Amino acid sequence: MPARGLLERRPWLLASLAFAISYWFVADGRLPGLYQMAWKGAGVALLAVYAWTRNGSRDGHLIAGVMALGALGDVLMEIDATAGGAAFFAGHVCAIALYLRHRRADTSVSQKLLAVALLVIVPLLAWVLPSDRSTAANTALYALVLAGMAGLAWTSSFPLYGVGLGALLFVASDVLIFARMGPLAASALPGWLIWPLYYVGQFLICTGVIATLSRNGEDARLQAAVG
Repeated sequence: MPARGLLERRPWLLASLAFAISYWFVADGRLPGLYQMAWKGAGVALLAVYAWTRNGSRDGHLIAGVMALGALGDVLMEIDATAGGAAFFAGHVCAIALYLRHRRADTSVSQKLLAVALLVIVPLLAWVLPSDRSTAANTALYALVLAGMAGLAWTSSFPLYGVGLGALLFVASDVLIFARMGPLAASALPGWLIWPLYYVGQFLICTGVIATLSRNGEDARLQAAVG
């Protein structure tokens, strides 16, 4: 969709993209702390506004809540990692509730295997990667919920290469955070990749869910009209 069409039809998405892309360039700059925190949170917060205004169903509001908790987590992570992690944890629980309401009827063996692999591998990485062993248990617990969210997204009835892929990108972003707590502490790679993987993941999840809910709503209205 051209930029002008996006501005006219999806202004919240365009504003979200503008904040998210620009934040990647100012994250390590000299912008005062409070402004930088607000800038960081705005990208996903605007996805929440988009979801809330675009689809008024219960599930539309639920994915808006997931995005709002993600934005809260973005901000809180700059203040206290535990508080930020708690916000993301709550967001994953809400997302799990959403995906459980939209199960795919014909999940393939490979899709199921990937979901199981996520439940094993992601918490294991969260356990072994941090250098500070006192944080390993809490990190692994968070990762278990993260992996459950991603596995259910991948096996839900939402688009595989929209919502499912977005959840996997979210996982990749968090795995890099775990690695930055240990073997990649001195590497510039996590700093370059964590934010774009995370934001693109959230963008794909939000837009994929809303597009599906809206399409299902239109189909239901057409069937009611025909009936």
